Amino acid sequence: MAHPASHTNRLAQETSPYLQQHAHNPVDWYPWGPEALGRAQAEQKPILVSIGYAACHWCHVMERESFENEAVAAVMNTHFVCIKVDREERPDVDQIYMDAVHAMGLQGGWPLNVFLTADAKPFYGGTYFPQGKWTQLLTNIGQAYAGEHRTELEQSAERFMEVIGTSELAKYGAQNHNATQEADYAALEAIGGAPDTGLAGVSEEEFKLLVYNLSTSFDRERGGTNRAPKFPMPSIWRFLLRAHAVSGSRAVLDQAVLTLREMAWGGIYDQAHGGFARYSVDGEWLAPHFEKMLYDNGQLVSLYSEAFQLTGEELFRETVYDTIEFIRLELTNDEGGFYSSLDADSEGEEGKFYVFTKEELRAILGDEEPLFSDYYNCTAAGNWEHGRNILHRRETDETFSATHQIAPGVLPKLVAGWKQKIMAVRATRVRPGLDDKVLTGWNALMLQGLTDAYRAFAEPEFLAMAEHNARFIETNLRDGPRLYRTCKDGRASINGFLEDYALVIQAYISLYEVTFTEKWLHEAEILTEYVISNFFDPSETQFFYTDSSAEPLIVRKKELFDNVIPSSNSVMAHNLRRLGRHLENAHYTDLATAMLAQVRHLVVKEPQHLTNWASLYAALLRPGAEVAILGPEADVFREKLNRQFLFDTVLAGAEKASKLPLLKLLKADAQGRTAVHVCRNQACLAPVYGVGEALAAL
Repeated sequence: MAHPASHTNRLAQETSPYLQQHAHNPVDWYPWGPEALGRAQAEQKPILVSIGYAACHWCHVMERESFENEAVAAVMNTHFVCIKVDREERPDVDQIYMDAVHAMGLQGGWPLNVFLTADAKPFYGGTYFPQGKWTQLLTNIGQAYAGEHRTELEQSAERFMEVIGTSELAKYGAQNHNATQEADYAALEAIGGAPDTGLAGVSEEEFKLLVYNLSTSFDRERGGTNRAPKFPMPSIWRFLLRAHAVSGSRAVLDQAVLTLREMAWGGIYDQAHGGFARYSVDGEWLAPHFEKMLYDNGQLVSLYSEAFQLTGEELFRETVYDTIEFIRLELTNDEGGFYSSLDADSEGEEGKFYVFTKEELRAILGDEEPLFSDYYNCTAAGNWEHGRNILHRRETDETFSATHQIAPGVLPKLVAGWKQKIMAVRATRVRPGLDDKVLTGWNALMLQGLTDAYRAFAEPEFLAMAEHNARFIETNLRDGPRLYRTCKDGRASINGFLEDYALVIQAYISLYEVTFTEKWLHEAEILTEYVISNFFDPSETQFFYTDSSAEPLIVRKKELFDNVIPSSNSVMAHNLRRLGRHLENAHYTDLATAMLAQVRHLVVKEPQHLTNWASLYAALLRPGAEVAILGPEADVFREKLNRQFLFDTVLAGAEKASKLPLLKLLKADAQGRTAVHVCRNQACLAPVYGVGEALAAL
């Protein structure tokens, strides 16, 4: 095993913490770029591209077992040009080679290890390989490529290129669904007539089918979907909140509430300090992979804030406040930027920072340990590995207090004291590694989360964090109308991807709606115009993932399916609808409708993979109102209106005259009152002068 300092490779010059983790491997690593690709072409050697991220547990395992090993590295260096990629910095590269592994019929995940021809076309791949199997695979592929089987491998690569070069729309039949659609309509007619369709062909009947198709995957006992591992998947549950707003269905709201409650009680949530881990390995939300990712927590702040607006459940408020506090303390830099993640591992062990044996708990809590252990379900044998316990809950505070005969108001004080003692011990432990690069799109998700939390709770600190972050993005991650992908140590790099633009535009529109600071709406428009000019593909009415001026890769992909982060195209479609209504720009709103129309049939058929698109479907089915507030109490009215869950409502306002389209024709009230104008379908109601009247009109 090589000593970490005995080698230095090219990754030492990179800003990515993940690449820097491999800078002292004996592997002759290159970063992705012209130097590595040029060498492969010049020497006609195959390429090994190994993709991961800093908080990835199995990436660390494979590094320890194979990439730090002199003998294994020698095999890699002999046969391959070896390239390390941080998937968070280069999601475009990751997307292509993940698609390739799926095309090979293999399970994807990270670390992702893919073997390429000298011209970067994939012919084999996989995820984690144990050392012995890895060494054998390297030898076999190296010898085959250098010998008589190279032609076969290149032909195999060409076949995979045909698959990964096909657009998602074409591959999954969204462009050629007429026959299927006609069959669906025939079925609908048989049960009561053809659907009455609206914008993009949406209909009540089809929406019911969409919700039903999604519901078949629900876990009705523990929330989430009926599978393990369990990922939070915020866009699914945010859609259910919207489906409830559209249909009034109590069942869909109950499923969302069940999921949010079980996640907030589970080990996937850090019971002592707030913040969610990436997923749980089981079906009960108990045992997570312990890495905490910014993108999850930003979206979950949005989700829990909106759920609180609908339910008023105190658990959801606590979850939002504690998660934002975790972000403030652990993932925020001095300039207001948010770091990417905390590692799963510390001292080489996954989760060691977070878990406790019964003996440790007794030493920490003394006589209170039995009650603590009942509350957090800790046992002498441990509820996890090696006699250790993951703190998690299984019942409400009210039920726990009744069972243990605890007087009202006492339990919250006990819990607060327990958390302080647990955190004091954690402060003495070796901390998990921090990935301190700042990613534009992920920062925008957290910015969006803060605006949603401010809507729900009107907490000034949430807005202060949001505005600080927005200024950071403007100062450090923008160059005129363009965005960078990442920033570290004051150095911005890599051109932004569609994800970055779409998520920043979304957050800027939201920041306008919680402040009425018009700058943010104007910046959203500038970025939107850049996206339309540089990313749009009119042939499929969708956007490419990469800028037209970006480095050319073997294929230029689009991102259609919603995953742990909603697809950049679905976010962009929402943006066009919202911004188009704010600016009275029919081109934007028409484009949003056309984008949904292209995927509508697929959304209905496979909603579990397109729930952010499904939220747009709900919006077009039951469009919300445009609300314009003008007068001296515009900020007060805005704050009170924002406390409500107002689905698909666009909110604009000013204390005095404004040139924004929704406001420019409004006249100040002669009596100096603040007026609220509620408009739907290009028609406005008479102005009202109180928040209660405005809510009644909505």
